[in-house]
Amino acid sequence: MPNMSLTKNPMPVQDPKVRARNFEEVALGYEEATALDEAARCLNCKNMPCVSGCPVNIHIPAFIEKVREGDFEGAYKIITESSSLPAVCGRVCPQETQCESKCVRGIKGEPVGIGRLERFVADWHNAHATASPERPAPNGHRVAVVGSGPSGLSCAGDLAKRGYAVTVFEALHVAGGVLMYGIPEFRLPKKIVRREIDTLRALGVDFETNVIIGKTLTVDQLFEKGFEAVFIGSGAGLPRFMGIPGEALKGVYSANEYLTRSNLMGAYREDSATPILRAKRVAVVGGGNVAMDAARTALRLGADKVYIVYRRSMDELPARREEVEHAMEEGIDFRLLTNPTRILGYQNENDRRDPKNGFVTGIECIKMELGEPDASGRRSPVEVPGSEFVLDVDAVVMSIGTSPNPLIKSTTAGLDVNRRGGIVVEETTGLTSKPGVYAGGDAVTGAATVILAMGAGKTAAAAIHASLSENA
Repeated sequence: MPNMSLTKNPMPVQDPKVRARNFEEVALGYEEATALDEAARCLNCKNMPCVSGCPVNIHIPAFIEKVREGDFEGAYKIITESSSLPAVCGRVCPQETQCESKCVRGIKGEPVGIGRLERFVADWHNAHATASPERPAPNGHRVAVVGSGPSGLSCAGDLAKRGYAVTVFEALHVAGGVLMYGIPEFRLPKKIVRREIDTLRALGVDFETNVIIGKTLTVDQLFEKGFEAVFIGSGAGLPRFMGIPGEALKGVYSANEYLTRSNLMGAYREDSATPILRAKRVAVVGGGNVAMDAARTALRLGADKVYIVYRRSMDELPARREEVEHAMEEGIDFRLLTNPTRILGYQNENDRRDPKNGFVTGIECIKMELGEPDASGRRSPVEVPGSEFVLDVDAVVMSIGTSPNPLIKSTTAGLDVNRRGGIVVEETTGLTSKPGVYAGGDAVTGAATVILAMGAGKTAAAAIHASLSENA
């Protein structure tokens, strides 16, 4: 019998007052009985609208049917036919705007908790599986993947399943890309990422860390080493700043640096040798998921007061609703329709000679109101004259977006990029202007979601396979 409840089973979470001071995972996951009950809400629609909303085309009704039957390992096998990172996607993908937005149950109530079920299935498999995945027979072809973030891992996984010898080159000292350096432990435990990477290793994927493509090796040198195709999934790690006075003061971070220090380098641990400013009053400028991560991290690092400073209203806030709600529950103060004009601090000659000074003391802001829509359809914010005010803070984190690093472009002849630095590709294949070179994810689009990057990696993997098979 279908479960015709209009609401999905709630996700158990840590108490906000407790979790705001620890780095343990906030969402606790479904128990088996809850997963069975939620799976019973799926109507198993014949036209499967939910699948059309999934960038990697997971056969959602089929895996949920397996959950309903209690065959959790069968459900996992269905998911992994399409996704190389199910435990990651079940945690960080914006299902509410993708697969769940297409769910028929959402017309008169809440959609099926597809993401929560995917997480349950992946976690169940990780807790119970004892055998490693079977390594496919090699097909004799070699492919290089630049970057071990979501797009690179997805591309590598799909190619490895087809028998390709894949080597992933990662600039940092550990594999995982943004999954390791960008997303906090309380949203995505690093053991989950390591487990997914170990699965790819079992399939035959090799990982070489501390290799900066464009410096240690060039793309052309990868071909000289015998690789027949190269996929660039190097992400968008170049932070943007506003260009306002005071951004060079001590205590001003890009969100990339702030989160990398905490997530990848372990600065959140009391015994860590990685320095990070444990500020008491922090302003995070921006309104995306990265801004939420930075603000919630600041709270867990000991801040008494954390502000989100965003120049538009709550309706335009781009972060996931779930992340916004969690931040509000934890006490983050949202200053909406507010824009920084300068960062205050000690800046004169005498202060510069004093090592105690040169630090942030506040952030000057001005109130905004929404005017006419801009090119993207969002209403453009305009300043309200005479509404300036100062927030008393001792750290500022800039989270206003990132761009692709220009290193690969500057060292790779024949690789076209657009005016924002994104690599230009054919949409249906991921092929760049340079023969044999494909690209996807944030290196192409600029900062976007994990699942969209994974979809781009899958697209490129399919195109690489088609090309190399045809030329075999």
